[in-house]
Amino acid sequence: MEAEFVLNAEPRSDKGKGASRRLRRANKVPAILYGGDTEPEALALDHNEILQRLRHEAFYSHILTVAVGGRREKAILRDLQRHPSKPQILHMDLQRVSETEAIRVHVPLHFVGGDIAPGVKQSGGVVSHQMVEVEVECLPADLPEFIEVDLSGLQLGEAVHLSELKPPKGVAIVELMHGAEHDQPVASIHAPRTAAVEAETEQPAEGAEGAAEQPAGGAKPEAS
Repeated sequence: MEAEFVLNAEPRSDKGKGASRRLRRANKVPAILYGGDTEPEALALDHNEILQRLRHEAFYSHILTVAVGGRREKAILRDLQRHPSKPQILHMDLQRVSETEAIRVHVPLHFVGGDIAPGVKQSGGVVSHQMVEVEVECLPADLPEFIEVDLSGLQLGEAVHLSELKPPKGVAIVELMHGAEHDQPVASIHAPRTAAVEAETEQPAEGAEGAAEQPAGGAKPEAS
């Protein structure tokens, strides 16, 4: 069942750093709701409620319902400011969305099949993630909570690229909209680092052996 996130908000008239500090002392989170044809609106959210919501991965890439003043508005999380050393949310930016207008949102990638990939199971390789999320463009109703990345067919030295992902119908990957040269790797399987280091240390030894076979003084052999 798809998750639904409702944020209970209160309108606030006081603005500025002093007002924000007072809100935080009252266990509230100052926020702004903007976008669409409506003026930006300053809000106050319950801090404990926000912390609970942030524990869900889907919250960051989901259409949220903001309940304020007896009405409900759809929005997405655009920015989140955290305290550098405390488990405290300092500010939130929420952007209104329209059912008829496309939005761009970063959605997480879920990797599957890495443990059974031939490059891992047969060749002893290690999975490396070049990305953990991807930006997509779609209508709000089509926004996925995540995109699955299947690694089960990868051999050692191979990678899955953006063009190989399979987003739902109506969802486009923004990076690919800029051209084929933006088809970046998402995940790959490579040899363990210990094996790579051993291969590098063997190369100088082979070079030294080849150098010992050259004539003394480094002189080139005469052409026959």
